[in-house]
Amino acid sequence: MADDASRKRKVRGRKITANREQKEGRRAKKELARKAPSDGNQNGPLTDPEAVVPEPFVETDAVRSLRDRINGWLEADQPVHLIGPTGCGKTALALSAAAERGRPVVWLNGDEAVDTAALVGSHAGGERYEENDQFVSGVSKKTQIVRERWVDNPLSVAVREGATLVYNEFSRSDPAAHNVLLSVFEEGVLERPGKRGEDRTIDVHPEFRAILTSNDVEYAGVHEQQDALLDRFIGVHVDYYDEETEREIVGAHVDLSADDIASIVETTRALRDELEIVVGTRTAITAAKGLAVFDGHADSEENGEFDNETLANVFTDVLAPKVAGENGGDIDELRSKITETV
Repeated sequence: MADDASRKRKVRGRKITANREQKEGRRAKKELARKAPSDGNQNGPLTDPEAVVPEPFVETDAVRSLRDRINGWLEADQPVHLIGPTGCGKTALALSAAAERGRPVVWLNGDEAVDTAALVGSHAGGERYEENDQFVSGVSKKTQIVRERWVDNPLSVAVREGATLVYNEFSRSDPAAHNVLLSVFEEGVLERPGKRGEDRTIDVHPEFRAILTSNDVEYAGVHEQQDALLDRFIGVHVDYYDEETEREIVGAHVDLSADDIASIVETTRALRDELEIVVGTRTAITAAKGLAVFDGHADSEENGEFDNETLANVFTDVLAPKVAGENGGDIDELRSKITETV
């Protein structure tokens, strides 16, 4: 026979999405925009600005103020480096700011595999074709011609087309890969190592702009970038939003009552203060999706408060990957701290 806790966690998945048809319509519109060629160029990774706007994206006074600050620096022709803890909304903010410029957007995700070639391009084999010369009657002359084929990568496309480069997780890439950025931001010229000929360099388009995002330096996998490059950036620190904004963000992702969302955000913010691990806004969104599925209201009514056991179970599940790995006691300790906090 099931206990009371299991009965409380009955599935009510219908509450996850309020207007599925409307959301699917927006996704279809974005997909069409992604497939459409931008400025007639079908080869580069250019994306229509309307297609990169995060869905959903919440605009409060706090969000608009930060975005206006970013776009102000971009208008002043300064690359902007967004720095902050994971899960605080840096990427969504960067994409929203890029879209507001109305220029094509080029996306680049940083990791250990990114090198100079991954930024500017490289040779991608050769093209072989044959010319058959029959200009003189009765004489056939065949010539085989091999031409190297060069493929541009995100940075080259962005500087040439005047796009907004959104370089996510910038500090996870090897600093040596970013030497090519120095001449881009200082001299307005991009050099493409490995490219031969007169077009080895690209003059930077006057509308080219760059938005970079990075986690704080204490995060694992983050590289310290060269000072010569960082001196050319504007650093904007992005922290977790105020409680009202976090409620709006969570409410945009999950169909729950205002009281439920307030309870989830309040718990998230309390755990953020109590735990030594990162408890971002993304944690609140994920927990809300779980609580939308598991009916954990203390009085079994739609608008009642979630019972503490369900809150503790869901938040433990969401945060467990951050402590798992070394020994099982870490998760037991995490559950204990979460139970005590909620």
